[in-house]
Amino acid sequence: MTWKIDYLPEAVKDLRDLAGNQRLLVRKAIDKISTNPLSSEEGGYGKPLGNKGGNNLTGFYKIKLRGAGLRIVYKLVRQEDQMLIIIIGAREDDEVYELAARRIENHNL
Repeated sequence: MTWKIDYLPEAVKDLRDLAGNQRLLVRKAIDKISTNPLSSEEGGYGKPLGNKGGNNLTGFYKIKLRGAGLRIVYKLVRQEDQMLIIIIGAREDDEVYELAARRIENHNL
């Protein structure tokens, strides 16, 4: 079963701002993960986040694209089998997690 994929408006902009080859890699990764976005502890592909750089991201998951230097943070809405993409960003320090925390707060997630 494939989960429905939704994006925060800011994440849509993140995706558009990527170079064409990076955009393709991100879309392929999201499509793959959407087949089983549950945590790795539940047999899925998702890596659970906790406290990252002082930002509480418990209940959210990440996808790492090491070769491209990108991270994707998402939330699962289990009642609707929905994956909500919060941010797509560079893996520089913990900046991606700080931005994710701000977006989570702004959207009351």
